[in-house]
Amino acid sequence: MISGIIGRKLGMTQLFAEDGTVTPVTVIKAGPCVVIQTKSAAGRDGYNAVQLGFVEDKPVRLKNVSKPLRGHFEKTGGGTPPTRVLREFRLGEEPDAAIGDQIKVDVFADGDKIDVVGKSKGRGFAGTIKRHNFQRGPESHGSMNVRAPGSIGQSAYPSRVIKGTRSSGHMGDARVTVQNLTVAKVDVENNLLMVRGAVPGPNGGLVIVKKA
Repeated sequence: MISGIIGRKLGMTQLFAEDGTVTPVTVIKAGPCVVIQTKSAAGRDGYNAVQLGFVEDKPVRLKNVSKPLRGHFEKTGGGTPPTRVLREFRLGEEPDAAIGDQIKVDVFADGDKIDVVGKSKGRGFAGTIKRHNFQRGPESHGSMNVRAPGSIGQSAYPSRVIKGTRSSGHMGDARVTVQNLTVAKVDVENNLLMVRGAVPGPNGGLVIVKKA
C-alpha cells in the first residue's frame, strides 16, 4: 500500500470551525503522482519500493529530458509522461501498484497523522546567536564580547578545537522532517492537503508527505 505522495507547499491559511475556533493550516498541492517504477525484494533490487513522478501543471517534453532519464521513462511503455521530480518510497511489502497508476491525495483522510519532509529556508552565513541560540555578552561600557561566540578551545591540552563545536556558518537549506502532523482537511477535487501547523520550506518548495 502506497502511503506517500509528492507535493508543493502553497502557503498558510486558517480553517474556521462552527464553534468559532480557528486552526492554522499549511496548504499543500499533493499530487497527482504517477508510478514510474516498481521494485520488489524478490527481484534484482532486493527491496520493496515504488518510484513516483510528480505531475505538474506545465508538462515536460521528452526531448527536454536528459538521455539517461529519457531511456528510464521509455521503459514505462510510453504511457507515462516524463516528470521533473522523481522520488522513491520504501514499502514494507510487495508493491500493489503497476507502472502508470496514479496516486492522488485521497490516500489520506481527515485526522491522519503524517510526516512531512522538506528543505528549510536558506539563511546564508549566520552567527552563533542566530544559528544556535547562543546568549550575547554584556553590553556595558568597554565590553568587546557582545555577539562574539567566546572561547572555543583550550591552550595547553588538547590544543585544538573539539570536533562538533557549534560555531557560525551556513544556516538552513537542509533536509528537515516534521513528524506527527495532523491532516485537517483533504480536498480531493483540487488535490489539496491541509495540514495543521507549519511545514518546512518556502512557499512553492517541494515536500514529501508520508503517513506517520
